[in-house]
Amino acid sequence: MSQFEFTHRRKNPLTGNWVLVSPHRNNRPWLGATEKSAPSNLPEHDETCPLCPGNQRANDTHNPEYDKTFVFTNDFGALTPHVAEQAAQLETNPLFEIEAATGECRVICFSPKHNKTLPELPANEIKDVVDTWKQHYVELSAQYACVHIFENKGAVMGCSQPHPHGQVWAHSHLSTEIQLEQASQHQYQQTHGSNLLADYVKREIADGERVVYQNDHWLVVVPFWAAWPFETLLVSKDDVRHFGQLTEAQSTALADAIKVLTTRYDNVFNCSFPYSMGWHCAPSDLDDDSHWRMHAHFYPPLLRSATVKKHMVGYEMLAESQRDLSPETAAKILKNASDVHYTEGNQHD
Repeated sequence: MSQFEFTHRRKNPLTGNWVLVSPHRNNRPWLGATEKSAPSNLPEHDETCPLCPGNQRANDTHNPEYDKTFVFTNDFGALTPHVAEQAAQLETNPLFEIEAATGECRVICFSPKHNKTLPELPANEIKDVVDTWKQHYVELSAQYACVHIFENKGAVMGCSQPHPHGQVWAHSHLSTEIQLEQASQHQYQQTHGSNLLADYVKREIADGERVVYQNDHWLVVVPFWAAWPFETLLVSKDDVRHFGQLTEAQSTALADAIKVLTTRYDNVFNCSFPYSMGWHCAPSDLDDDSHWRMHAHFYPPLLRSATVKKHMVGYEMLAESQRDLSPETAAKILKNASDVHYTEGNQHD
């Protein structure tokens, strides 16, 4: 049994936020809402899907007959590259602060196959996704300070299209999460003379209890401060601060880590495990980014089964995050999950 099986709080050093951990509540009866399982019989090509090769999108544009990744400007992007004329007339008021936001939004289709999510793709095709992330990060970071690469997987996470895809949002301002991580990592380096996540990686590897998977270049861990039940942190072991610095070996190893992690996710409840994941990289306008370490956050909502999710409501919305399943228990479950996808072979090693 873990040494942390009692009610306590943990602090997230990247943001300064706290999470309340209540392991004794994990066995309480559940009579709440359940979610529908993701369909398991999707076709390889769906004629009605706006992301499939050759199909028409909402703006009457037709996708090419792509055979790897495919990227296009989001037809309904949340950001625009130009400032509206009325932005010049904005008034400054400490109670009603407002600023214009400019940027670009792109969609990345991971594969031409409508029915293959990341864990169901071979490692070389996941590597194509990693290379695509890198390509568009490099391009967009030359113009925008903040580039967010992310994926919402599953209808329970608000994904409107089952076709495997992610997004890239790039903008000139620093998002709230990046601002928090920027301040925390910089302060840690100023105080301790070392890199926050570099130190964290060393401590987690030495401890081992929360480590889910690692290879030569990447570590997957249920972070000590995890808020979501099966939350993980995918972090570079090397001094890599953003996608533009990735070597071929690091990119290949990243594809391997993603393959293992997402496969184990699916094998926990034998379902297409939903999550929101996103990459945090050093802002491109920093004179010194030595306090940064490239990493991705995976936030899956499932708690007890393929149909029972964690709801961030009530106390979580009005006070602070709270979890029942301890991070150590979650790490043990993920660590023991098979690396062979449940649709391809035995559920356990």
